[in-house]
Amino acid sequence: MLEVYVDGASQGDPGPSGAGIYIKQSGNHLDYSIYLGHMSNHEAEFMAVIEALTICKETFPHEIISIRSDSRLVVDSVEKSFTKQSKYQPLLLEVERLGELFPYFFVKWIPNKQNKRADELARQAIHKP
Repeated sequence: MLEVYVDGASQGDPGPSGAGIYIKQSGNHLDYSIYLGHMSNHEAEFMAVIEALTICKETFPHEIISIRSDSRLVVDSVEKSFTKQSKYQPLLLEVERLGELFPYFFVKWIPNKQNKRADELARQAIHKP
């Protein structure tokens, strides 16, 4: 099972945004810092999950994926398969589509202090364009 820590960050709301992805597997880890363009913080949080699932599909297509995020909005939306905000609906649908490509896909909320590496990577990505 892969533990995949994700975080999205924006400088402004909306503003330049980035995704941080930290993947742990069997004592190894992979870091990704991805510039996302101009968007809101919540959109960046969803995009971090989408980017993580895309990377995992390319690199670990047959693994069980456990996404860890400090975004309650994203975790609650994925768990309930629902979001009140129509602007997040396409992002949620993409998360669900990608999640279906794995044998098992889980999402779990974690506190900020457990997501420090993904947060660092997301903040670095803001300055990458």
